Amino acid sequence: MASSTLTLPPFDGAEDQKITAPYGSWKSPITAEVVTGAEKRLSGVAVDGHGRLLWVESRPNEAGREVLVKEANKPGDEPIDITPKEFTVRTLAQEYGGKGFTVCGDTVVFSNYEDQRLYKQIIGDSFPVPITPDYGGPVVRYADGVFDSGSQSYVTVREDTRDSSINPTTTIVSITVNSETNQEPKVLVGGNDFYAFPRLDSKGERLAWIEWGHPNMPWDKAELWVGYISKDGDISHRICVAGGDPMLVESPSEPKWSSKGELFFITDRKNGFWNLYKWIEHRNEVVSIYSIDAEFTKPFWVFGACSFDFIPTNGNNSLIACSYRQFGKSYLGILDDAQNSLTLLNDTFTDISNIVSGSDCLYVQGASSIHPLSVAKVTLDQSKSKAVGFSIMWSSSPNSTKYESYFSVPEPVEFSTVVAGQKAYAYFYPPSNPIYQASEEEKPPLLLESHGGPTDEARGVLDLNIQYWTSRGWAYVDVNYGGSTGYGREYRERLLGNWGIVDVNDCCSCARYLVESGNVDGERLCITGKSAGGYTTLACLAFRQTFKAGSSLFGIADLASLIAEIPKFESHYIRNLVGSEDAIFERSPINSVDKFSCPIILFQGLDDKIVTPEQARKIHMALKHKGLPVALVEYEGESHGFRKAENLKYTLEQQMVFFARLIGNFKVADEITPLKIDNVD
Repeated sequence: MASSTLTLPPFDGAEDQKITAPYGSWKSPITAEVVTGAEKRLSGVAVDGHGRLLWVESRPNEAGREVLVKEANKPGDEPIDITPKEFTVRTLAQEYGGKGFTVCGDTVVFSNYEDQRLYKQIIGDSFPVPITPDYGGPVVRYADGVFDSGSQSYVTVREDTRDSSINPTTTIVSITVNSETNQEPKVLVGGNDFYAFPRLDSKGERLAWIEWGHPNMPWDKAELWVGYISKDGDISHRICVAGGDPMLVESPSEPKWSSKGELFFITDRKNGFWNLYKWIEHRNEVVSIYSIDAEFTKPFWVFGACSFDFIPTNGNNSLIACSYRQFGKSYLGILDDAQNSLTLLNDTFTDISNIVSGSDCLYVQGASSIHPLSVAKVTLDQSKSKAVGFSIMWSSSPNSTKYESYFSVPEPVEFSTVVAGQKAYAYFYPPSNPIYQASEEEKPPLLLESHGGPTDEARGVLDLNIQYWTSRGWAYVDVNYGGSTGYGREYRERLLGNWGIVDVNDCCSCARYLVESGNVDGERLCITGKSAGGYTTLACLAFRQTFKAGSSLFGIADLASLIAEIPKFESHYIRNLVGSEDAIFERSPINSVDKFSCPIILFQGLDDKIVTPEQARKIHMALKHKGLPVALVEYEGESHGFRKAENLKYTLEQQMVFFARLIGNFKVADEITPLKIDNVD
């Protein structure tokens, strides 16, 4: 399982000096170790009371531990770890978690992974102290909190599993921050199935929040409420701002109060796209701030999204830093509320995730085809309407530029679906290596990725996982099948009742399009996916004959078992996506083992509470008994998504070797010890 240090021949840039070798056999300096080193993730950014940037980063080399980090005191110095080694900043609320910390001045409150209690820490000179009770284990979880400076309390979403781990109770609670005893949190809002985005106005007099109930997911139908806080800290009365009209289907998200006390939020009530709106309180009226067929936010899977923020001004108007996504690209801009006008900034990123306003600047989380996941500081001019500086403050892979000559730049692809006149989208990455070329007669093998969610979106940015394949001579395509985010509600709802049909058809259509256009080898088509993408992978292999091999990472084989085992957040989601009991049976790959005909490799975390290990074990055993080449890799200590460096590395290398052995007609240049494959070794 070791990768050698590759020695590449010198190259002077001339095409006729390239080495001719089969696709898939090329040497590349983008090794699995390099990719693993670039697997840092972000779990939120913030600005402290001194204008300093803070962020939470995951560290694969520390078993995926998540650490709060502060920017260096001066240029050239190393960033400073805030979180002691005894702690990990990570919430497990709704299993997917999200932003597990909040900063106010020099004080940070964070959720600790091991016990899920909230801790308070003064940045720079204190050890974290708990502010919530000890329930004897991680049975109560918190996420997405805000400080109430007036009452010295912390308002947050609480998920309580003490009575039921399958059906926990979710509420919005208030917690005393400075108490010497860990008092039981005070419930402010409860009674519905789910809550998110509790947001206080600057005076602590009004609380806004988002809520929704079964069978909806928050992007299907949700409600925005405002509650008025009494002197004793309770909600005295409340009003539904958006989502309460039974004749109007909408999914409001991300409420936020301006310094002037106005409530802004995002919803899709007008055109099926998430746009910015404002609540006129005295008329109880919602007005559009800026309307465009583009998405200003994305589906709520994790807590703490921050798609827009206010820029401090001396005038009466509100300037809003925001981003929207249209036709597969993100745009950064400043919206003037008074003028209803949006000024776009010249931004390096083509994909933007979060925005936080700083002092005369913006901190933007994003990426592009040549920038990995990063946080950039965008300096604004005195009018706050133009960007005059751009600098990277944090990068998931700060050394990636040394491999730029190997990068495959994604090409947007639009292809026809099986429905007449209907299109779907993808990003195609051709093989790219400055040292090697293949013979003119050969077409490259293809690895197609079906993303998770399934409401996620392929975003066409630099991902060294993808470059690992393309720099070795593989073509790679990341598909935005019907049901993906970024194209409006109508496109997203193509999948309702049709999961296992639309996504499967679109992935197969994309692969056929690339074959027919002469870009890839039709006899060497492979497919991979994680979670819901793993389901689409298995469904493609069970119900179609397009692909020659596949890899499923914590993918779903049995929809009925998933429905029975899945946590509360998604407990009705699968039925919405699939439909009747007959459809659930018919679209479960485990019930169509006789239709599988090609090799499959499976990877599974043993601590996964969303897609449990039994899913992978059932399909592995069934395919093994059928006599197909199959392998199962299980990881202790991994949940829904792998975090440990050694497991990330092993997964990537074993997929490569598995495909090379069984469909390749080439030998992988890296020295990798292959795992045992059932019905082959």
